[in-house]
Amino acid sequence: MPRALEIDLGLLGYAEALELQARAERARKAGAIDDLLLLCEHPHVITLGRSGKRANLLAGENVLRQKGVEYFETRRGGDITYHGPGQLVCYPILDLAAIRRDVGWYVRALEEAMIRTSREFGVAARRDAGKTGIWAGDEERGSPEKLGAIGVHLSRWITSHGLAYNVSTDLRYFDLIVPCGIAERKATSLEKLLGRGVGLQEVRPLLVGHLAEVLRLETRRASASELAALLAAWEQPEAAVAAAFKG
Repeated sequence: MPRALEIDLGLLGYAEALELQARAERARKAGAIDDLLLLCEHPHVITLGRSGKRANLLAGENVLRQKGVEYFETRRGGDITYHGPGQLVCYPILDLAAIRRDVGWYVRALEEAMIRTSREFGVAARRDAGKTGIWAGDEERGSPEKLGAIGVHLSRWITSHGLAYNVSTDLRYFDLIVPCGIAERKATSLEKLLGRGVGLQEVRPLLVGHLAEVLRLETRRASASELAALLAAWEQPEAAVAAAFKG
């Protein structure tokens, strides 16, 4: 069973997350580190995927600046989405070749982990044919709303980017975009569906546990500083050896 480090990065800027994923991806390709589940939440940011359309960004630069929202174009799959406080983001850095060489299966596995996590709170989240992510809400009162989004990237079977699960997200920020390019669908959150406050600390261990189940991973918690040390030791081995002898 592949081993994975579970690392809680807290509130992390999107640019820093991109840099960390790139470093981790290179190290994973080299076999220098185990698989990773990088968990975080981001300050307000809108990201556009490879297949996205800039027209789905409804706000101009001035509005984004006034609201303190950054904007990034990325190499992940999918269209446009919003990340912000109260949203649990997971970036798996996995060697899919050692798990299952099937991108479709991997995306469905990420959906399944979020569906199972929702079930823990009594929320019947589900897939919607032809659409990536998970959906919830009363269909009799309108279209189901998006609870979790997915956008992934693979290079030589090493994964990056991942999923975003709306826990207590301020849903008003989704009005700045056409979420995932689907005009007739809105976003929702676990907090909205339950009608009570929900903390990320309630959700994080459940999501990690279900990711481990569906991806067949043996996980171990590690700190951000432990990951930084592992990456530094691989990127600058001479400095690591010198520091060891000095110590």
